[in-house]
Amino acid sequence: MDSVRIDKWLWAVRQFKTRSLASDACKGGRVKINQVNVKPSREVKVGDEIEIVDHGIKKRVRVLKLVKNRVGAKLVSELMLDVTSSEELEKLEMINKLNVEKRIRGAGRPTKKDRRMIDKLKGQA
Repeated sequence: MDSVRIDKWLWAVRQFKTRSLASDACKGGRVKINQVNVKPSREVKVGDEIEIVDHGIKKRVRVLKLVKNRVGAKLVSELMLDVTSSEELEKLEMINKLNVEKRIRGAGRPTKKDRRMIDKLKGQA
């Protein structure tokens, strides 16, 4: 196997939950191969460097092996090498820390007790 479609490879190595999400990301200009925007039908080869922009984070991976079918999460490290910069990883960590207080959609405004608990979790109390 010399090459695989980029949308299929991104789905197979679990960068996107579905192949259609991977395809939409390519169409939306959020996926680049070697600093060039790509369409979903673009072929990816071993050694290519892929940049994926997701939620404001630029994740960079290098292709080690090609696959057509989805693989288990434990096997992903054999197929790609994560070369994301440390600044981007720190940015992702900060975003995760800031999103501590997620509320269920439709739950309404927090009560006084909820507000006190949120403030306590954020260290503002």
